[in-house]
Amino acid sequence: MAAIQNEIRWGIIGCGNVTEVKSGPAFNKVPGSSLVAVMRRNAAKAEDYARRHQVKKWYSNAIELINDPEVNAVYIATPPNVHEEYAIAAMKAGKPVYVEKPMSLTVASCKRMLEVSKATNVKLTVAHYRRALPMFIKIKELLNDRAIGKINTVRISMLLPDKAGMIANSEENWRVNPAISGGGIFYDLAPHQLDLVHYFCGDIIESSGYSANQAGFYEAEDVVTGTMRLQDNILFSGQWCFTTSEELKEDIFEIVGAEGKISFGVFGHEVKLVSGNTETMLQFEPPAHVQQAMIKKVTGYFLGKEEENPCSAEIAMQSMTAMERFVYGSTPLK
Repeated sequence: MAAIQNEIRWGIIGCGNVTEVKSGPAFNKVPGSSLVAVMRRNAAKAEDYARRHQVKKWYSNAIELINDPEVNAVYIATPPNVHEEYAIAAMKAGKPVYVEKPMSLTVASCKRMLEVSKATNVKLTVAHYRRALPMFIKIKELLNDRAIGKINTVRISMLLPDKAGMIANSEENWRVNPAISGGGIFYDLAPHQLDLVHYFCGDIIESSGYSANQAGFYEAEDVVTGTMRLQDNILFSGQWCFTTSEELKEDIFEIVGAEGKISFGVFGHEVKLVSGNTETMLQFEPPAHVQQAMIKKVTGYFLGKEEENPCSAEIAMQSMTAMERFVYGSTPLK
């Protein structure tokens, strides 16, 4: 791969709703980064996005964007079923890739992406962007400082009604079509949560679980349970249900240590620390563009100014493996 000298000139493949505020505008707000081209299969919508966001080039064909000589890095924000195809095409063209979560449909697909990254020596980073947010960095610092002593257990509980507000909208409900998304709503939201388990606690040693479709609203699973053993014998349990009543809605991430407890919502902005007899509440302001901090790290990594990959494929595959075992057991998608 040819060295990138001074600036990352991004092309976005898949300029849908997720890129309107969360990520798209941030590419022009990070030093050494600019957004020069966007792609969407619907040409009129690609042109409209480019006009509204002052992007000078737009495409309706992903390969044409990848082959644009002005584009030297690619952000893939499509549904997961084409992540592998576009990521491999970009890396073979010598252009580093920042790919949305989940990394791909299956762990096998992720492995193929990783193999191409190694074979081409082209960088690949996964958009587990919550690792770069101040709230989660603070939690990591508290854990490193042993504010709750040695970590014993981690628990996640996510209960949401059907069509909950935090689930991103799309023209077609592809997020509950396993052929496009890999699974159901679990595959859309759990990557954030399970990646944070790894970020806080280290490697996932073992994982297993069960899933079911109880309500029959769509093909995919709507309830999931899972357990994991992490490094240092930390134990994890999780439950996800996407058909509860509005009154039962909850987003709980709880870390219990020998001397205290940290609890928060992955999609919230408040952290509760209990240490001994002291209870402390920490509040965090949501950023204007939730991915900006991660995009800054990725830009530095792609420019060679930072050695560490902000979220490598190897790291992302740990949470992908757990998700696959929770939902599909020993018979994952191909």
